[in-house]
Amino acid sequence: MRIGLTYDLRSEYRALGFGEEEIAEFDREETIEAIERALARLGHETERIGNVQRLVERLAAGRRWDLVFNIAEGLYGVGREAQVPALLDAYRIPYTFSDPLVLSLTLHKAMAKRVVRDARIPTAPFAVVESEEDAARVRFGGPYFVKPVAEGTGKGITARSVVRERRELAAACRRLIEAFRQPALVETFLPGREFTVGLAGTGREARVIATIEIRLLASAEENAYSFANKEHFEERVRYRRLTPAEDPLIAEVEAIALAAWRVLGCRDAGRLDVRCDRRGRPCFLEVNPLAGLHPEHSDLPILCRLAGASFEQLMAWILESAARRTGAPAAGGGDAGRGRP
Repeated sequence: MRIGLTYDLRSEYRALGFGEEEIAEFDREETIEAIERALARLGHETERIGNVQRLVERLAAGRRWDLVFNIAEGLYGVGREAQVPALLDAYRIPYTFSDPLVLSLTLHKAMAKRVVRDARIPTAPFAVVESEEDAARVRFGGPYFVKPVAEGTGKGITARSVVRERRELAAACRRLIEAFRQPALVETFLPGREFTVGLAGTGREARVIATIEIRLLASAEENAYSFANKEHFEERVRYRRLTPAEDPLIAEVEAIALAAWRVLGCRDAGRLDVRCDRRGRPCFLEVNPLAGLHPEHSDLPILCRLAGASFEQLMAWILESAARRTGAPAAGGGDAGRGRP
């Protein structure tokens, strides 16, 4: 199968003068190389396309692919992750991962939480704050957790994201609104254990790969899996894989993750974050249907590795799910594509 690769490369945007936080969600060269190697071992031919502008150029020139492996994040707007899938839909070219609706919905964390809440999946009380006046109308008490409504990779999240006093809430929201030029999401702060759940598959065929607990070390920023903690996870974070047999709470965590994955319409593979409230009850935090795929640094490959699954196996699961959905040619031969998470 001929597979095109769409992505946003950090080095290209850095050369254009973008800052490190602005490009935090974008990919490193080694991520693209690892995906290419894995797909080649699975029996496929790959072609680098790049970002949405390069895709437009290739499509206009008449280039086509059996499937596009899409990890492009986009740069501007709440619909930025949806731009590549929307173009591919227009040209009827199948691709991996979620569709434009799902990628736009889940990037806007409040919209995703509304859908999850309506499905009676537990999530903390929340409000969208577009101005300091909106902050005064938040109806629930603190402490609060404040973050940009439509960012990933922990962008905008620091130790200051936890707001203990209501009188400090408006200023905390103002800082984020000015810095990221988008509304702030205010949630009840959940002080309990935090987990990330890896999932593979689509709809009824979706399955949990593994669940890991995220434990912040003494050197980490407190109370949050922040941008800085993620960037320096080797010194600041400890990941521990847990199963329902080891810890009964994991069964609840995975049930929440799987239910939210299905109700939001996520596809092929990704991650979902869950955190416990002060009573130890797990709550949906957010979902990442376009999860990072750096083989060493990204959470999804990390949890696969802790579960005994190789990066190549993860790639095989993604392709198998996409092939079942779209009718694209089946995944390549060999043992790597066999098995289920």
